[in-house]
Amino acid sequence: MSKLPNISTSIFTVMSKMAAEHNAINLSQGFPNFAVDEKLTAIVSKLAQEDIHQYTPMAGYPPLLSKIALLVKDSYQRNILPETEILVTTGATQGIFTAIQALVENNDEVLILDPSYDCYEAPVLLCNAKPVRVPLNNDYTPNWETIEATCSEKTKMIIINNPHNPTGKILTETDFEALEKLLEKYPKIILLSDEVYEYITFEQKHISVHTRELLRNRAIVVSSFGKTFHITGWKIGYLVAPEHLMMEIKKVHQFLVFSVNSVAQAAISAYLEETSVDKISDFYQQKRDYFRQLLSKSRFKLLPCEGTYFQVVCYEAISNENDVDFCKRLITEHGVAAIPISNFYENGKDLHLIRFCFAKDNTTLEEAARRLCKI
Repeated sequence: MSKLPNISTSIFTVMSKMAAEHNAINLSQGFPNFAVDEKLTAIVSKLAQEDIHQYTPMAGYPPLLSKIALLVKDSYQRNILPETEILVTTGATQGIFTAIQALVENNDEVLILDPSYDCYEAPVLLCNAKPVRVPLNNDYTPNWETIEATCSEKTKMIIINNPHNPTGKILTETDFEALEKLLEKYPKIILLSDEVYEYITFEQKHISVHTRELLRNRAIVVSSFGKTFHITGWKIGYLVAPEHLMMEIKKVHQFLVFSVNSVAQAAISAYLEETSVDKISDFYQQKRDYFRQLLSKSRFKLLPCEGTYFQVVCYEAISNENDVDFCKRLITEHGVAAIPISNFYENGKDLHLIRFCFAKDNTTLEEAARRLCKI
């Protein structure tokens, strides 16, 4: 008997496999295809010759923990303690899984805003808890009245994703004020804030839970070096949480992975001394603007993209097919892979929307757009 009877192979795996089989341009899975910074690869090459190949301490490589604390302070003016409030994880997904497993109990309820990234629900179900999906508005803004009406004494956790995958939406100051009022009313609710695209925002800058004094002492903030430094295959992320929550999370982490890849941790620690996160948004805004310009003469309708490296488009002027079938035909007939947005909804809601990843070199974006504009 399956513990997760309604969960099947991830749509990202399905579409990437189809893309490879049909030699299509893969704009589905969210990984960059351009070169990693040569400074980072040089650091890795040097470290490979050094004595850095054994277990690090469970919470993380101590110099990296100190660098993360400095990064959070520089980015958000928040002081955190490296020894007790940071955990390096095997990617953000493992961090999310670990936090939920540590803090959510049998029969608890966890609020997930719908549509959502697909890694939130499974760990809730594995806790014998109940994921409660709360629909976003049609423009993908949160409906705080609906969210509050869904809260109860059973609600243990609320998960937010900001910037939001798949829609690229960013929470506003008004959203955070509403969230703060809600959590004041329900003082036992824990906030899990997935902020892996925190450094990829455009006209409207990202507001982090790190900056919210009323929230951060009851919140876990999730970050990703994979997204920030274009090294998704390294699977390196980190959590920041107050000590009373982090103590519980570490209890699970130590029996799940114990410690994260030592060379990767040491490399990122050294790299943080040689790089800056300040220009990442500018880099991706150029990608976003260029991709949108390339698609401007297509039959796709482009939705706003405030953050992340994903562009959502509507194809209703092209086809009445459901979005999964349309994405499959996009691969087989036109040689471009995308992700259907219905897979992010609990009930498979189909609005004829699909998602492209524009974290690609310009040659790839140009050829993909050429094919898409012919449809």
